[in-house]
Amino acid sequence: MNDHPHKFQIGKVTLVSVAHFFHDIYTAFLAPLLPFLQASMGFSLTFAGFLSVVQRIPTLFNPLVGMLAERTKARYFVIFAPAVTALAMSLLTVAPHKAFLVLLVLVSGISSSFFHVPSPVMIRKVSGKRIGMGMSFYMVGGELARTIGPIAVLGAVELWGLQGVTYFIPTGILASLLLFFRLRNVAISDDMNKSTSLEYLKTFKQFLPLISTIASILFFRAAMKSALTFYLPVFLVNQGESTWFAGISLSVLQGAGVAGTFFSGSLSDKIGRRSMMIIATVGAPVLFFFFLNTTGFLQMVVLVLTGLFLFATGPLFLAIVNEYKTEHHNFVNAVFMTTTFLIGALMVMLVGFAGDWLGLELTYQIVGFMALLSVPFAFKIPAHHK
Repeated sequence: MNDHPHKFQIGKVTLVSVAHFFHDIYTAFLAPLLPFLQASMGFSLTFAGFLSVVQRIPTLFNPLVGMLAERTKARYFVIFAPAVTALAMSLLTVAPHKAFLVLLVLVSGISSSFFHVPSPVMIRKVSGKRIGMGMSFYMVGGELARTIGPIAVLGAVELWGLQGVTYFIPTGILASLLLFFRLRNVAISDDMNKSTSLEYLKTFKQFLPLISTIASILFFRAAMKSALTFYLPVFLVNQGESTWFAGISLSVLQGAGVAGTFFSGSLSDKIGRRSMMIIATVGAPVLFFFFLNTTGFLQMVVLVLTGLFLFATGPLFLAIVNEYKTEHHNFVNAVFMTTTFLIGALMVMLVGFAGDWLGLELTYQIVGFMALLSVPFAFKIPAHHK
């Protein structure tokens, strides 16, 4: 990959974003399948949250994956991850028992780590000065996958039953084959990085103030995001809606997220990362409360608006992290990914636990108030990213 520092290379940006789509469409299967898996295996919301935690456990090792990516041809991580994730997630509905279910989500988590650590670095290298727009393209790939994923998996269950989900396996394998022919000559790093452990430790210490601010925003928003993206189908079914309507609502939310991720990153190139972050952290919880207090068509409209702001922070964080001045972009991106996924895993587990003990209705109220606490930290985002 030739490095053109000032040019936005839309062809290569699109290619990596499409790879993101092919990978994340399979990880989007878990949430809409939860009501079916609960019915067939009889597990609690706490166990459902535990599945998400297991899926995210490999992120503990993301910094090591980042170091490995700087020493190897990490493009092959991006190429083969869709096939591995497709295999694991497509077998969920035919898992013979809960232990096998845990194993499958663990495998998908490992594969996901190997994909998500190097791929944003590829985007940074081909986005020139428009890193915000590049990250928006990248995040659109992921959000579009999470929009289509629930519809696709519910359609398969509707047509062929639970075993129909396994029919998605060949598509994932084909995706990796196509990516192999298109990405095998696209390098992530021009030179293999041979930095020592002490140099990585120094980088981490320098990065700590920025990642601490990001982590604070993530922490207070994560419970609300988990409630909407992971437990929304269960919440709506408990409210008396059909399983199909619940799955469609998740797709509607994710579809709005596609627009939110696209416009937020691009807009932040013009008005600044901090300004856009403040808008997103204020808008999402305010609209979330409107969602909780509306019904029918109006509730769906508010859900769309909530999705616009809920997902808007994704490309902002990626742009900020990948603009950080360092020689170890794979490593700092891995630290960010670890922080993101661990906070998300903790919150999805806590939301499930609270949902079992307090009920999802009260839990949704609590997470909305928590999200408002992220606003003061948005003001601490460096202002020079513009």
